Amino acid sequence: MEGVAVEHTKRRNLNRGYMKLEVWNDAMELFVFVDKIVGETTNVELRLKAQILGSAQSVSANISEGYCRKSINEYLYFLNVSLGSLGELMTRMIGLKTSHRLKDGQFESFDEFHYKVENKLLALKKSLQAKRREGSWKEEIREPRRPYNA
Repeated sequence: MEGVAVEHTKRRNLNRGYMKLEVWNDAMELFVFVDKIVGETTNVELRLKAQILGSAQSVSANISEGYCRKSINEYLYFLNVSLGSLGELMTRMIGLKTSHRLKDGQFESFDEFHYKVENKLLALKKSLQAKRREGSWKEEIREPRRPYNA
């Protein structure tokens, strides 16, 4: 499943293009992965679990929100928010690691997955910054020649 867009819905339009992004799909998988780890960890208070899951889910949510804004500056802003959420998530997971609440190998697996998502997000940001610099970003929505699926 890694690196492959998952069919979440049959309906398509230009606003749902973020679902094709590898980084968005990986961020969704990261959320599921973190949910599993936190669900298996019994000695974590409910509030902390909610904060961890909130920061994990915020990564993909902000990628999609930025994409849907159709403005390069807003897109980059929301990618920065996603990067901030990744930082928050890492800090909370380090907290679980240092307080010995994670099983052996859980943090290492998380760190590897987190690093992959983080690097893809940084690469997307760099690519969009280059488009903004070059003036090649098109904010105009062009209608497809065929109608959207209803």
